[in-house]
Amino acid sequence: MFITFEGIDFSGKSTQVELLKKYFDNLNKPNKIIREPGGTEISEIIRKILLDKAHIKMSDETEIFLFSASRAQLVKEVIKPFLEKGYFVISDRFHDSTTAYQGYGRGIPVELVNYVNKLAIGKIIPDITFFIDIPAEEAEKRKLKKMKKELDRIEVADLDFFKRVRNGYLKIASNEKRFKVIDGMLSIEEIHKQILKNITLLETKENL
Repeated sequence: MFITFEGIDFSGKSTQVELLKKYFDNLNKPNKIIREPGGTEISEIIRKILLDKAHIKMSDETEIFLFSASRAQLVKEVIKPFLEKGYFVISDRFHDSTTAYQGYGRGIPVELVNYVNKLAIGKIIPDITFFIDIPAEEAEKRKLKKMKKELDRIEVADLDFFKRVRNGYLKIASNEKRFKVIDGMLSIEEIHKQILKNITLLETKENL
């Protein structure tokens, strides 16, 4: 099963990725965690370029192609091989991030974003996607608790940008059955419970 987590920055999705890994580990179910951008030698180099604040003048077009290049390498080297071996592959972000951030956030036409996404991922589509939803204002509050020097090039974006990204995610969720929207303002434990419930339901359906 290919499971992805999405959300605006500071939504808590990375915490849920780790909790899900522990759940699978306790059940002795083979699993592989990946993050985006990154996950391969080439993809990690691209990650450094993308997140470095020294590259604040990066164009939107350059940004989308770099994210997609990193993803294409990750699909070929990691995601596809591990799925073929029967692993649960858990990804901290995938192509929906590009639609939300570079499409709705940066303003690149969504139809063009979809074309680039298809080129990068081929037929590898998540079985289920968890969108941990928090208001952009809450993300801003959480961001202020982090040292400014620790913020990456994407995280330093303003409130209006993250509002557009969040609205983009909600539009995607309304059109994609695989999307499960979870209230990110709930406790970490409650969010985890809802995730496990949805995964159990999906496994049951697939085994019928």
